[in-house]
Amino acid sequence: MNVLWVGEAAYPLHNITRVHTFLLKPDRMAAFVSFLKWVGVCGVLFVLLALANDESSSSSYDDYDSGDSGNADSMVTLAVIVLIVLVVDLIRKWSAPTEHVLAIETASASSALVTLPQREQIPALRDALVEAIKNPATGMTFYAHSVSVDAKRYHNGDNVNIAGGKNNTGVRK
Repeated sequence: MNVLWVGEAAYPLHNITRVHTFLLKPDRMAAFVSFLKWVGVCGVLFVLLALANDESSSSSYDDYDSGDSGNADSMVTLAVIVLIVLVVDLIRKWSAPTEHVLAIETASASSALVTLPQREQIPALRDALVEAIKNPATGMTFYAHSVSVDAKRYHNGDNVNIAGGKNNTGVRK
């Protein structure tokens, strides 16, 4: 049987309905917006915590021995650590490379996304898969690495609404 192995998943070649390649570019603007959102949320939380800390310290009887400078220092340290984590995450997302991907769709509505170390191998794998699908007698087995993709960002194919004849929208592009 002709089989395509992607990671731990096996796809019989006779079930493959479409094979195509595309460039998967990281969404750097979404990463930056997410960074700004988290900086804003954390900033608001730290301000609220600082205000709560000020209210609790002003209600104490002995302002000089309450240890407020220790609380303020720990709040600043925590804020700096959170900011460093957010900046490192932003840099990681911005430095993500563009991936050359081979998308493989099957008759069972499942799909596989494949990336290989050398982008020149992607068209060769695509062509070999198409040839193996056209000529099942070749008896080929393929092995490839999988790539994880955010399902919200990647849309594989057309939107089709076929639920009887009533309010059928057809193909939406």
